[in-house]
Amino acid sequence: MGEIVIDPTASVHPQAKLAEDVRVGPFCVVGEHVTLGRGTELRAHVCIEGITEIGQRCTIFPYVSIGSPPQHLQYHDEPTRVQIGDDNIVREYVTINRGTAFDEGVTTIGQGNYLMAYSHVAHDCRVGNHVIMANGATLAGHVAIGHYAVIGGLVGVHQYVRIGDYAMIGGCSAVTRDVPPFMRAAGNRARLYGLNAIGLRREGISAQRIRLLKQAYTVLFRKKQRMADAIKVARHQFQDSPDVLVLLTFLETSTRGTCRPVNKGRDDSEDF
Repeated sequence: MGEIVIDPTASVHPQAKLAEDVRVGPFCVVGEHVTLGRGTELRAHVCIEGITEIGQRCTIFPYVSIGSPPQHLQYHDEPTRVQIGDDNIVREYVTINRGTAFDEGVTTIGQGNYLMAYSHVAHDCRVGNHVIMANGATLAGHVAIGHYAVIGGLVGVHQYVRIGDYAMIGGCSAVTRDVPPFMRAAGNRARLYGLNAIGLRREGISAQRIRLLKQAYTVLFRKKQRMADAIKVARHQFQDSPDVLVLLTFLETSTRGTCRPVNKGRDDSEDF
């Protein structure tokens, strides 16, 4: 069995659950209801409290706070949670708040994510897998981030906004509406800048799939027609493309509305 290593200066509650090969560095604080998965490491000065479960092989850097109460005026110490998956890297000064009783009561982060310094995940957020949040990126409450999304530095995301799979948000943006999957968005307030083609290629998405998504973007955001009508056209034209169907379902289920394209009068596919 792997050895659990706890620095003498750390404070680990006797009821905390630590798996094999966990390492708790100097001056860390681990609360009573915390679970740490196998191979997870707390570097130094990390504070983990509340009902918090962290998966295997995560690396938590100094001065991170996980599981602290939500920054919500109506929170009254309900037993809400934080759940974090495997293989996450959480850099310095990141804050992750637990959920509220006004939602499902849990803040969730998937696996393989990289949260850079000073980024913030507020109460009841749902972050998927392989997401990158750059320095100072901030999620308000109830935000949903899809798999393989990239959130640029100093981005602010409004509460209840959804950002789809493989989307990319440019730095210093203010995102107040949903960003569809596969798209790029930037600005204050954020607008769409076409398909995230470079990001898709980096993730191994084929040229044919990218071509169909570009064609669907033209139908949805470049034609002078109502969005509902454009979705009907796209469903008929791209019914054999699973990627386009994912995009259309996202658009149909948006409650905040989606970011608008930067300019319907020109081709922005290579901007940004």
